[in-house]
Amino acid sequence: MNKTNKKKKPIRVGMVCFSYYPEDVRPRRECEALSEKGMSVDMICLKKPDEPSTERVNGVNVYRLPVRRRRGSMGRYIFEYALFFLLSFFKLTLLYIRKRYQIVQIHNMPDFLVFAALVPKLFGARIILDLHDPMPEVFMSKYANSHHSRTIRLLRFIEKWSIRFSNVILTPNISFRDIFASRSCGADKIHIVMNSPQEDIFEKYADPIPGEPASRGTLKLMFHGTVVERHGLDTALEAIDRLRPKIAGIEFNVFGQGDYVERFLEIVDERGLQDVVNYHGQVQLEEIVRNISVNDVGLIPNKLSTFTNLNFPTRIFEFICMKKPVIVPRTQGILDYFSEDSLFFFQAGDADSLAERILDIYSNWEKNREVLDKGYAVYDQYRWGLQSKYYVDLVSTLGRK
Repeated sequence: MNKTNKKKKPIRVGMVCFSYYPEDVRPRRECEALSEKGMSVDMICLKKPDEPSTERVNGVNVYRLPVRRRRGSMGRYIFEYALFFLLSFFKLTLLYIRKRYQIVQIHNMPDFLVFAALVPKLFGARIILDLHDPMPEVFMSKYANSHHSRTIRLLRFIEKWSIRFSNVILTPNISFRDIFASRSCGADKIHIVMNSPQEDIFEKYADPIPGEPASRGTLKLMFHGTVVERHGLDTALEAIDRLRPKIAGIEFNVFGQGDYVERFLEIVDERGLQDVVNYHGQVQLEEIVRNISVNDVGLIPNKLSTFTNLNFPTRIFEFICMKKPVIVPRTQGILDYFSEDSLFFFQAGDADSLAERILDIYSNWEKNREVLDKGYAVYDQYRWGLQSKYYVDLVSTLGRK
């Protein structure tokens, strides 16, 4: 009797993200990791005016919906979330009828976007909810809501039911896992997939032996990310202003967009920092990587808030993997991974503390190499090669059930 060896059909994964693709790096990393292992991956996302509605990007089928993100009031967020939810619900349903995904993965925010996968779930698809951030804490930080306000109680209610609807929860760090487990589900349902940089993109630009800025009389600092008030760019500008008499060639390069850009540029003018600060706007990931390679020190000048205390900024690993010092606030989300002697800490919101740390790195470059080496050893435990394997194995197991 002849037996025919049939190849297993690839696992089909549908994704939904209220963001731009491939600009949003966490969905991009995950989509490409699955595609590289032979899975069929579709991504439903937002659309910029100059982007095609349908496109194939590095093996991922991208379907863009006619919704743009415009930062503003809470009402504006609610409108955008609701419109995208409705459009993605119908788009995902139609794609599911054609492609029969075994897995649907939803990226928050918002949490309730997971219910766009209602039809696939009813017909047996497994649902992954990737909780990039805890929505209640983000809104408390952004809108100064109290823990007991109606809005925050509603967001916690939505979080709980969104998690219950899902089969598996992903989140990027220990503090986030603990807070979700404390109020919405058991810890065994939650898996940590950290936001580690893709080695094939980052490490080809890595400079293992950075030059000494003091010998050049210059210091190039860099920030990249969302330009919002909680990220403390005003604190960074105050610190840099104080350092100008001590570091004549200081320079600050800022990349990103957000609702704080206008105020940020006003502070630059008010402090007369136009010859020191370069604002580059939003650029692609590859351009960020190239700029990390030519800057000396990364800054993560976050203010302290309910959210930033729990958050682990992706940018930490992005600088460290390229052997660049990075200055970070002393917060729980970061201390979960790094000891005091393996990273360059400052007191969140304190311009004097930040200026002191910048000056110490500038003045004692070789001495601080030991701190950087210890930090790299921490990063090495969580590099994307390890994180992606864990993630792909998890999806494969779920897809074969």
